[in-house]
Amino acid sequence: MSTNTSTLLQHYEVIAEITRNMLELALVNEWDEVVSLSERYVHAVDQLREVDTLSATDRAARRQLLSRILENDAQIRHLAMPELGRLNQLLGNMKRQQDVLQAYCAPSINHA
Repeated sequence: MSTNTSTLLQHYEVIAEITRNMLELALVNEWDEVVSLSERYVHAVDQLREVDTLSATDRAARRQLLSRILENDAQIRHLAMPELGRLNQLLGNMKRQQDVLQAYCAPSINHA
C-alpha cells in the first residue's frame, strides 16, 4: 500500500469514526455535540479532495468504510427527524405567539 493510499484510507477511517461518534451522541439526544462534530466531519471530507486516488487493491477497504459512513449518516438522519419536527413545531408556536402579541399589544402602544 502506498503512502497516498494509506493516507486516503486513514481519511475515510477518520470520517467513519466521526460519524460513529455522531450516531452515538444522536442516540442519547446530544444534538449540540452532534452539530459540533458535524463541523469536524465537513473538514475531514474536504481533506479528501487533496489526497490522490486509491489503488485497485484498496477499493474494497474504501467500500467498507463508505458503507459504514453512509449507514451512520442514515441512522443519524432518522434519529434527527423527530427532533427537527419538534423544533419546527416550536418555531411555529413562537411565530403564532409573536403574531398574537403584535395584534393585541401594538395598537395599545400606538394609542398610549
